Amino acid sequence: MQLAAKSDVCTNKLRFLVVLGGLVLVVLLLCSLPLSQAADKHITVIRIEESINPGTAAFLSRGIRQAVEDDASLVIVQLDTPGGLVSSMRTMIKTIMNTPTTVVVFVSPSGAQAASAGVFVVMAADIAAMAPGTNIGAAHPVVAGGKGMDETMDTKVVNDLVAFIKSIATKRGRNAEWAEEAVRKSVSITADEALKLKVIDLVARDVDDLLVQLEGWSVQTKEGEKKLALKGLPLETVQENLRDKILKTISNPNIAYLLMLIGMAGLYFELSHPGAIFPGVVGGICLILAFYAFQTLSVNYAGVLLIILGAVLFLLEIKVTSYGLLSVGGVICLTLGSIMLFNTGTPGLRISLSVLIPAVLIISGFFMTVAFLAVRAYMARPRTGYQGLIGKIAVAKESLAPDGKVFVHGELWNATSEDIVPVGSKVEVIEVENLWLKVRKIGDTKQ
Repeated sequence: MQLAAKSDVCTNKLRFLVVLGGLVLVVLLLCSLPLSQAADKHITVIRIEESINPGTAAFLSRGIRQAVEDDASLVIVQLDTPGGLVSSMRTMIKTIMNTPTTVVVFVSPSGAQAASAGVFVVMAADIAAMAPGTNIGAAHPVVAGGKGMDETMDTKVVNDLVAFIKSIATKRGRNAEWAEEAVRKSVSITADEALKLKVIDLVARDVDDLLVQLEGWSVQTKEGEKKLALKGLPLETVQENLRDKILKTISNPNIAYLLMLIGMAGLYFELSHPGAIFPGVVGGICLILAFYAFQTLSVNYAGVLLIILGAVLFLLEIKVTSYGLLSVGGVICLTLGSIMLFNTGTPGLRISLSVLIPAVLIISGFFMTVAFLAVRAYMARPRTGYQGLIGKIAVAKESLAPDGKVFVHGELWNATSEDIVPVGSKVEVIEVENLWLKVRKIGDTKQ
């Protein structure tokens, strides 16, 4: 009887533990479900308001990757760009078209544009939208590098980009004929015209209006057709991290240009004044950053070589007596090289004149000032050592007949003279040999 009672007690305990464990599991599932849903319930916003370059491409890729990891319901790319580099544009398009999350490219706010490379990015979106007062188009390729393409190369590049944008437009169900004209003829249209021509899917005043219009919108995804449920979802804007800021900053042609000039100025100062160290270190760092930026940008290396030649001419001014001709040549090379460095049709990928002119004037003035100071120091008479004593006036502390002691530079020196010099007379030092001074009486013209 006792064994049976104990068996019933164990069975009851086991049942209780099973039921308790089940309740705990249900509670945990109920607690975790809202949390996972909460992670889904947001919309990621990525703002791009500059030229398309490696910095913006990396920023977009990171933002979309973050949105996918956070299971965002939608990604909105607010775009305002004058265009940019084809390589960076292709990177952005690959990212957009291979993202499982729905991506909306929204050209906004009013007054924004999607020009040149921006047209391709808009075409690649799952949903393309524009705000009133914006425009899209002018996608004809422009060579970066300071000289135009020949007819054969221009045809190759245009045909390649036409095929690319037509394939994107066809895949997204947009107007491929207009896309071709945007590349071949640089046509540009307004938001309303783009909607009529089926270049975009809708026109919205702002993000709020965009979300209202997208509610219930059907989107074709890799998993099949999906309807958007966006009402009440919060917006989460992707912020730039330190790497994004650095890469985007040095990818700016104006910054890359200034980094190169600062780097050359630092090395120039170090070479003309050996031992300063700090200018050389700063100059080296700036040059490395500048050439890294040049690697990500399309530059005309003839312009780079002209700027380097200008620095060499300034440096030669220190060693060669050219009466300023080398400095003039350096200014000319620096100016021409700066103009040729970035010569593209895209406003965001050229050096601004408000940066170029002051930079050339300041750097040229710096080089010439340093060269002048170096030449003056080189031509100046020695002030220390034995050479610094020659020509100095000494006072005889003993009668020189012909040897004795004189006082010069706060010190007593052994001296010899061809003539007898009385005590207290002033003499001029004409030679120094083995700690002996050869002197002559003031007014004496003998050598």
